[in-house]
Amino acid sequence: MPTFPPTYADDVIASPAHTQLETFLDEHRAAIHDALDGLTEEQARRRLVPSKTTLLGLVKHATFVEKVWFDEAISCRSRTEIGIPASPDESFDLADEDTIASVRAGYRDAVEASRSAAASLDLDDVVRGNRRGPLPLRWVYFHMLREIAQHCGHADILREQILAEE
Repeated sequence: MPTFPPTYADDVIASPAHTQLETFLDEHRAAIHDALDGLTEEQARRRLVPSKTTLLGLVKHATFVEKVWFDEAISCRSRTEIGIPASPDESFDLADEDTIASVRAGYRDAVEASRSAAASLDLDDVVRGNRRGPLPLRWVYFHMLREIAQHCGHADILREQILAEE
């Protein structure tokens, strides 16, 4: 089963840019995944804000984001073909069968597929499957860093609130 290797930004200062971006992104991927550590199923599903945002929903949304940017954008397959919701808002929806274990496993699988999809590409290679039109892979990495980092912040706050209630 794929895991999140320990990554340290300081260890890749002299590495190629692709390695640096993957390392920074992996740090955030691990943080969003680990936001569910030690929580009960009820805590992970707890809704503390008016939106659909829950900790479990954030990890499910992160899975969607991986598939949009590293499958749809690179492979040019449709969201229907990939098996993901049509909109980001729907990606927060939790099914009864969603559990911490199943959502985390789906996320780990999506991350591993993302790594594989981008491994043979250069940062200046253009991906053509995004609704914005052709984009360099470099832009995809920067966008993913921004998005996952933002959701890590959301997860930190939600987790703090959940643990404070216990």
